[in-house]
Amino acid sequence: MENVINYIKNNFDNYLEELKEYLKIPSISTLDNHKNEMQNCAEFVANKFKNAGLENIKIFQTNRHPIVYADWLHKPDKPTVLIYGHYDVQPVDPIELWKSNPFEPVIIDNKIYARGANDNKGQNFVHIKSVEAFIKSYGELPVNVKFLFEGEEEIGSGSLSKFLKENRELLKCDTLVVSDTSMYAPNTPTITYGLRGLLYMEIEVTAADRDLHSGSFGGAVANPINELAKIISKLQDKNGKVTVPNFYKDVLPISKFEKENFKKLKFSDKQFAKQLKVKELNGEKGFSTLERLWVRPTLDCNGIIGGFTEKGAKTVLPSKAVAKVSMRLVPNQEPLKIAKEFSKYIKSISPKSVKVDVRMLHYGYPAMTSIENKSIKTAAIALEKAFKKKPVFTREGGSIPIIVDFIKQLKVPAILMGFGLDTDDIHSPNEHFRLENFEKGLYSSAYFLNEMANN
Repeated sequence: MENVINYIKNNFDNYLEELKEYLKIPSISTLDNHKNEMQNCAEFVANKFKNAGLENIKIFQTNRHPIVYADWLHKPDKPTVLIYGHYDVQPVDPIELWKSNPFEPVIIDNKIYARGANDNKGQNFVHIKSVEAFIKSYGELPVNVKFLFEGEEEIGSGSLSKFLKENRELLKCDTLVVSDTSMYAPNTPTITYGLRGLLYMEIEVTAADRDLHSGSFGGAVANPINELAKIISKLQDKNGKVTVPNFYKDVLPISKFEKENFKKLKFSDKQFAKQLKVKELNGEKGFSTLERLWVRPTLDCNGIIGGFTEKGAKTVLPSKAVAKVSMRLVPNQEPLKIAKEFSKYIKSISPKSVKVDVRMLHYGYPAMTSIENKSIKTAAIALEKAFKKKPVFTREGGSIPIIVDFIKQLKVPAILMGFGLDTDDIHSPNEHFRLENFEKGLYSSAYFLNEMANN
């Protein structure tokens, strides 16, 4: 291992220059006029796989953006690690808020600024280069490795979801490794072992077949905005509990071990509120803030559309009002089952004076890997060696639906060891990645592969 670590140290500046070239490619998956750049970026990734010493490199074309695969499979008696990443990035708007060109990487205060610096080019690049360090140092890897990078993560991973179903044998492995999450705090190695799922619904309330004058008809005809507001107000009780029947029926309770682990994180409600510039926190009573963020399901209204919203006044009873409602789900909750309960409940609390339609827009399942899983324990050893301190274990309040697809299709544990920080401004202007985290990510990946050989 010493040779590998020294190789990384000696080539760190070269790695950084290569990362800059990666970040210069404007691989924005959601914009059709960037299709050529998406292909160019896929070819860049394939070339880096080749330079690292990987084999069987293939670019799979899809209906949208390419999927890039590579492997090194010369250890039949050792485990196989599948490393997933995405080379597509978010749009850069509003461009005027960037302090530098988002596709001209710059280093300021030991941070590299560019779109994709953290999410996900900087993070996935550490794995390519750690593999390269092994092969250049020893001519081989300690375990079998497969890489799978996609170009549609930021737009829902539509092509990859289908690809997984059709290529289970190609992707067969013992462990999935993903670096697309954040560390709990600076210089705090972190393993994320749980993700919440998502259910996104839309409620449409309609009264008259056209907008009406509020003076001529107000008081005699239902106002869809008023009625929608009443419906929304009934979705939670005064204690912050969701009132949809059977919503909590299958929720997996938090274990005593997890509760103790959360206490060790020494989360500060006061500091959290200060960061968000709110006077106090709010949520389901009887649970800590971390429990509310990570292990409890939620329901939130994300937007309301209806009536007159321009400057000035217009006295109108709108014909229609729409609310978008999302629910973050936790292990054991079934999105489709809850969608039915939600629809039924909305209909039951709606007045006859309006027509109500409830639609499901999309959903994703929650996922969790036991902290006792041997691959998680292996990752913990690797991170401790790289950071010189024990890692912490966290859950993630958000969702990464494609990770659930991997777990379901391949029947393997997912190891989420991210090296970014929540303050890295991903999806925002001035996205960046700390160089020390890039470097420790390289070491962590290398140590993980070495430790997996004994798994």
